[in-house]
Amino acid sequence: LTSTENTHMCSPAKKCCPSGTTEQSVTDSVKEYYGKRLTASSDLKTNACTTSNSAKWPKHVRDAIAECHDEVASKYYGCGLTIPESLDGVSVLDLGSGSGRDCFVLSKLVGEGGEVVGIDMTDEQLVIANRHIDYHTEKFGFSKSNVGFVKGYIEKLGEAGLEDGSFDVVVSNCVINLSPDKRAVLREVYRVLKPGGEFYFSDVYSDRAVPEEARKDEILWGECISGALVWNELVQYAEEVGFEKPRLITASGYNIEEGKLNKIKDKLGGVKFCSATYRIVKLGGDVEDCDSMKVSYKGDIRGFEKRQI
Repeated sequence: LTSTENTHMCSPAKKCCPSGTTEQSVTDSVKEYYGKRLTASSDLKTNACTTSNSAKWPKHVRDAIAECHDEVASKYYGCGLTIPESLDGVSVLDLGSGSGRDCFVLSKLVGEGGEVVGIDMTDEQLVIANRHIDYHTEKFGFSKSNVGFVKGYIEKLGEAGLEDGSFDVVVSNCVINLSPDKRAVLREVYRVLKPGGEFYFSDVYSDRAVPEEARKDEILWGECISGALVWNELVQYAEEVGFEKPRLITASGYNIEEGKLNKIKDKLGGVKFCSATYRIVKLGGDVEDCDSMKVSYKGDIRGFEKRQI
């Protein structure tokens, strides 16, 4: 990640990227990692960008995943389930959509009356996603596609033409850790969400700041380790941009397995990591006193008919 550029240097106070680098150099490194170094999930060198406990996911979600094209599924690098429970007819934006697996799953679940947009900065991934739009449209029995992909950066959604208040739901699967400016990501998510919309996302978190030596390792950054948020940083950033306090859905601690790398643990200095899924709500401007509200659940959400979410 070493760079000789002198513009947009990362401030140490922001802890956004390693000292002596720029936000652009980090972004370029991640783009190369997912566009050229990784050709399939099997190329990952650690277990950070992987998903476990899929057997516990709702059946209709597992069925939709099973219908995804093999090439799309083979290039999946997520760390959780970013599929909200109630999706029929909504508009969804997927940050860092990659080969499109989550987008295609979401496209089936929102139905023909819904819409899914995936944004990614990596040309190689976008080629794969776009190549299989027609396949999934036919597979799901739709008369026309309800999913599309755009090239862009998750810190600059406006530059990709994504307008204020245009989505009901924004999702992200193990992508925010890859960004050198996580505050900007959350600001943009808040901007494009409709009032009452939510950000539903999985990512990697650490119990303390990752040591500088590890943060300078471009492979560990690409493996979703070096850029992990510390727990309290998420709460701070979310509230800064106007979100309600994040609500934890699932969390699972894990040990980083060295896999194809050596001496990872020495660089990490005992930092502990966790994969977690959160949902954060953007309340409407007319909501003043949430504590006095009461909500009754009628049991009409598929897969959760007999229990509250």
